[in-house]
Amino acid sequence: MEEIKILNASTLRNWLEIGQPVSVLDIRPIAERAEWHIPNSIHFNAYNDLKNNNFEAFSGLFLDKSVPVVAYCGGGKMSLVAAKMLQMQGYNTYSLEGGLKAWSLAWNTATINFPNFDVVQFRRTGKGCLSYMIIANKEAIVVDASLDTDVYEQYLLANEAVLKFVIETHTHADHLSRSMELAEKNNAALFLPPNNNLRFEYQAIENDTVFKLGNISVSAISTSGHTLESMSFNIDNKVLLTGDTLFTNGVGRPDLKADTEGMKVKAKLLYQSLQKLLRLNNEIIILPAHTSQPIAFDNLLIHSTLEKLKLISLLQLNEEDFIETIIGRIPATPANYLSIVEKNLQGNFSDINPIDLEAGANRCAIS
Repeated sequence: MEEIKILNASTLRNWLEIGQPVSVLDIRPIAERAEWHIPNSIHFNAYNDLKNNNFEAFSGLFLDKSVPVVAYCGGGKMSLVAAKMLQMQGYNTYSLEGGLKAWSLAWNTATINFPNFDVVQFRRTGKGCLSYMIIANKEAIVVDASLDTDVYEQYLLANEAVLKFVIETHTHADHLSRSMELAEKNNAALFLPPNNNLRFEYQAIENDTVFKLGNISVSAISTSGHTLESMSFNIDNKVLLTGDTLFTNGVGRPDLKADTEGMKVKAKLLYQSLQKLLRLNNEIIILPAHTSQPIAFDNLLIHSTLEKLKLISLLQLNEEDFIETIIGRIPATPANYLSIVEKNLQGNFSDINPIDLEAGANRCAIS
């Protein structure tokens, strides 16, 4: 019998990026798929049958046999069994190495262009993290770097741009920051929201910090709430990077690393920060730091306008009702968030495999 073929996440990412025909097959239970999945994948719940070595596990599956099939599970073990069975049925099948856990590092991009600058949105489709590169007159800023530094460097090279600043909206709890490494490798200035627990050198972003980039300005706005140090960034009064303060369908959670009273304090701060943002012009484009859904390889920007977001019911509440509603809707705690925060405060995660900490659903938003 032919040996089972293995495909790594990087190759599958490339296939999806270039639009190569492929059937991506999710064999996990439906509850796991509801948490996170590869965009446009086909779900066929064969998991229990595969565990029981039932050779009828895929009896109801009908796919185009001229198109490669990539089967995936959570960690890449059960998909080997699936690939073997599918191969016996005449499919050209691969097992995704490392499963959805390895897929957490997969990414794609979308770009929005303005007369004086461009913004590239880097999307970790396997995790929901959004980072950004602002390019103006061959100078660049990277915001909330969450991918391997090579990804950003490829775009700098392609645009003949020099990385001037690396900045963040807050200390992240769902992914490891690549900002310090990116700044060091490219001799760029590292600016972060002030946090007394950070254990490496950086320059502090204050409420009135302005970054000059080409012929535009990127202005910091203090937006405490999700975290005490949270910042948003106004790009030339046309784009607002809101971090985990404001999303396209909700607002940030104020509970992480806080007791009950601390959560109420942060929820109040979040309300006040949102009111500050709501006073900006209606046409400003909102770009958040996360999304709660897998991101398709469609080049479509994840964004909204402030005018549209004002229709979100949470943003129409008074302060008291906002605090009560937010606290009543706190989602499940993100996996490993305390360990991730600690690594980000240290600025060094060379002793661990990022996939082990970062895998899991995105749970930053409350809607």
